[in-house]
Amino acid sequence: MGGGTAGARGEYLYHFGDSALDLPTSHVGQNSLPMPGTAQSDAGSGGYYGHVRANLVAELPRPIGRVLDVGCGEGAGAELLRSAGALSITGVEIVPEVAARAAERYDHVEVGDAAVALERLDGPFDTILCYDVLEHLVDPAAVLARLRSLAARPEARLHVSVPNARHWSLPLDLLVRGTFGYTEWGHRDATHLRWFTRRDMREALHEAGWRVCATTSSIDHRLRELGIPFPRRLVNGFGGEFFGRSWYILALAVEGVP
Repeated sequence: MGGGTAGARGEYLYHFGDSALDLPTSHVGQNSLPMPGTAQSDAGSGGYYGHVRANLVAELPRPIGRVLDVGCGEGAGAELLRSAGALSITGVEIVPEVAARAAERYDHVEVGDAAVALERLDGPFDTILCYDVLEHLVDPAAVLARLRSLAARPEARLHVSVPNARHWSLPLDLLVRGTFGYTEWGHRDATHLRWFTRRDMREALHEAGWRVCATTSSIDHRLRELGIPFPRRLVNGFGGEFFGRSWYILALAVEGVP
């Protein structure tokens, strides 16, 4: 749950989707420096591998049951997951020293690339977390299908987060600056191999045997943190499509799919 992502170079780099308001107050430097109040600055206390992401745990349906956390980092979310009712927690982490710290908190941790490590697990799992992982994978469809095979029946839950490919800053950089704008971390982390819009993720999940039941924009989370009332249908509709840096998507395992 540390926000870890399986990078193409065989390492985990971290990024977080929530930004100050995800609004275009100023484009200068937005993709190169953390903005005040962002999840990046929140991560300072525990480091990138130790991010708890309580806002995402709050969205998980109860009971949580048996948890699989893909890209678990140091396992900083263990206490929060257990207090929410997790019966057991299994993690997948590619960095051995980080996985060792997670193993002190989780019941079991598999070390290695997600696509390989998942093959060593048997499951079943009731709640599967996959935060900021899919965009770093060579074959995210295969991983989604493998996660479906590890899902408990009936209706295990999968909660994923991915950067939003329709964020306003990307076409602006392409049209005005003439660059895709890769950075060391963040929305356009240089290790991202795949890009998803909300529609792309819906289709990918459907093809892998998952049924999407909720999509939430990172801007929704940030407005709630700030206590700013706003119509959620607008925030998670047009607002999320163009001003949210990330999508958080909750899906249920479809019956009858192996």
